[in-house]
Amino acid sequence: MTDVLIEAESERAVLADLDPDASPPPGAVGRRRIGRGIVAVLAVSILVIVALWTLFPSLFAHQDPFAGNTAEKFQGPGAHHLFGTDNLGRDIFSRTVYGTRSSLLTAVVAVLIGLVAGSLLGLAGGYLRGSVDAVIGRFTDALLAIPSFLLAMVVVTALGFSTINAAIATGISSVAIFARLMRSEVLRVSNLNYVESSRLIGCGPLTTVFAHVLPNVYRSVVALAVLQFGMALIVIAALAYLGYGNPPPAPDWGILVSDGKNYMDRYWWVVFFPGLVIVATCLSLNQVSRLLAVVR
Repeated sequence: MTDVLIEAESERAVLADLDPDASPPPGAVGRRRIGRGIVAVLAVSILVIVALWTLFPSLFAHQDPFAGNTAEKFQGPGAHHLFGTDNLGRDIFSRTVYGTRSSLLTAVVAVLIGLVAGSLLGLAGGYLRGSVDAVIGRFTDALLAIPSFLLAMVVVTALGFSTINAAIATGISSVAIFARLMRSEVLRVSNLNYVESSRLIGCGPLTTVFAHVLPNVYRSVVALAVLQFGMALIVIAALAYLGYGNPPPAPDWGILVSDGKNYMDRYWWVVFFPGLVIVATCLSLNQVSRLLAVVR
């Protein structure tokens, strides 16, 4: 109830700054909350559908994603082909559904790499400080100075073209982001009373960090991980689009967009629907990340 009152007061303050004589219209705050709730439900629903595509693709797509019928090539969206067909007569909906598992699992691996490595670096730098923090800080600054997509391309070129290497490359490019956030959260928490008390009663550094510091900073990191999951999807799809992921005819989302780019001027659906799935998934992850950041 307190959070609701604070939010209402903040909204009235913003309106008052714009017009001192103005006040929120009756029900405006309630309508805004209802709108946010609808957006949140829609975002979660999209992510549930995508998760079901990953776990049970055969329940949604009943056609072979690799087999094509040239007699049915470039058929528009309809009851038999929900997303239409491509230049080889393959069902685009089936290829999109079956490509979800590869795209999402690759993004999960990338986020885990960035989350674990970056969190450990941030914990060490924020808690130990001194020369350790200085070295880690210069390392993260160097990583942040390189555009993440460019760094991912360099790493995947050095490791070789494959899905797992694309995941490693994407994960390395996000290490610095997690490290910076974790360091700032550790610095915020490490001087609080209960952390100081744990040191005074004789708790070691590892006990203090993992029992008292980490449980109070993980929320922001989890919210960032969800946000980075969407970014990883975009980077991995872009790498697959450029040919740095699985080779065709793998139905990765980026490959679907790449396969249809030469025909989109006449057959718009070959790019539109796979691209729409990517955009909807990333926007839904963004919305869920915002919800996790607000909920305390």
